[in-house]
Amino acid sequence: MSVPSDVLVVGASAAGLAVVESLRRKGYRGRITLLGEESGAPYDRPPLSKQVLAGSWDAERTHLRAPAVLEALETRFVFGERAVSLDVAARTVRTASGRELGAQAVVLATGLHPRRLPGLSGTGGVYVLRTLDDAVRLREELLRAEQTVVIGDGVLGAEIAATARETGQDVTLTGPQAAPMEMQLGADIAERLAALHIGHGVRLRPHTLVQEVTSSQGRITGVRTAGGEILPAGLVVEAVGGVPATDWLAGSGLALEDGVVCDSHCRAAEGVYAAGDVARFHHQALGRSLRLENRTNATEQAQTVAANILGESRAYTPVPYFWTDQLGVRIQVYGLPTPTATVHIAEGDVQEGRFVARYEEAGRPVAVLGWNMPKHARLQRQSLLPLYTSAPHPEPATAMR
Repeated sequence: MSVPSDVLVVGASAAGLAVVESLRRKGYRGRITLLGEESGAPYDRPPLSKQVLAGSWDAERTHLRAPAVLEALETRFVFGERAVSLDVAARTVRTASGRELGAQAVVLATGLHPRRLPGLSGTGGVYVLRTLDDAVRLREELLRAEQTVVIGDGVLGAEIAATARETGQDVTLTGPQAAPMEMQLGADIAERLAALHIGHGVRLRPHTLVQEVTSSQGRITGVRTAGGEILPAGLVVEAVGGVPATDWLAGSGLALEDGVVCDSHCRAAEGVYAAGDVARFHHQALGRSLRLENRTNATEQAQTVAANILGESRAYTPVPYFWTDQLGVRIQVYGLPTPTATVHIAEGDVQEGRFVARYEEAGRPVAVLGWNMPKHARLQRQSLLPLYTSAPHPEPATAMR
């Protein structure tokens, strides 16, 4: 395959910018266009629910690169323009303003839209956290509210609740799980996370679904649970997951199944690639498709996409990884913990709040978790390499259409 003369990256996210930087590092001198829906320069999302929400970082500190560094990339930046359609055959993107942008290679890095609960969206006093503007606005509201209810007990919801509590707010965290992040951590470790939150004054309402908000004289007063209970709140934050931003690709001919379906090389169609939260790729070693929502994946997958655009034919076979900081604890997870895995403490001491846990299925490690032991967890990661880098499984015919 010949190297394309120009590349269009749709989505000025961490993944999108990493594609541009990887291409330039590899010596690519062709024309690059980076199209972004938001008006500002690319920024980092992990600090939004932590440092920005806590007020310890201002908005500018989240920017991924200084203006001079962006300029040195010799890239055409088109910000504040939303992509509305893709012509796969022509590799042309149309924007909401009617502009058409085309290239010989197109990369889709549009990320996620926050999922909204029926009956809550559009209600005053109910917020989501996805963008930098969301974080700045939520910070302002958090300082004014006496009581906050966070709906959603996954990673983002737990982080928001933890940050709000650290800033002195009265916080209730609700969700369908028995403990925060149970799906990501398993029951045993999630119980420890629940104890951490409770110990810092977060009110946990496990197995609790929110049905609607309550208000008086135009101001939110709380939320009503499915069981009929009213939880008082002057501020409500929805953190119930994200939906891949693929709505604009309907009718494009690309396979869209909880993301843009790609082959093991992150290719969705000839000359069309995807990277980051929006990409569902075939993991050769595991023999199944994955869509990973984390900062590390955004960068690593972008590097693979750049390599493949330049003809390297590289399969993407990562050891999945994510991390979260909550209430003075850093949790790092390598691999994919499963609900049926047996959890062993490999190093450290649970009671001392520093340990590494290993998740095993049929005696084989499938994941490693570090609780305030980053170096040891990284070393334990080596035990996962046979699983995630083993001989490739045959790729299904539907991996790319």
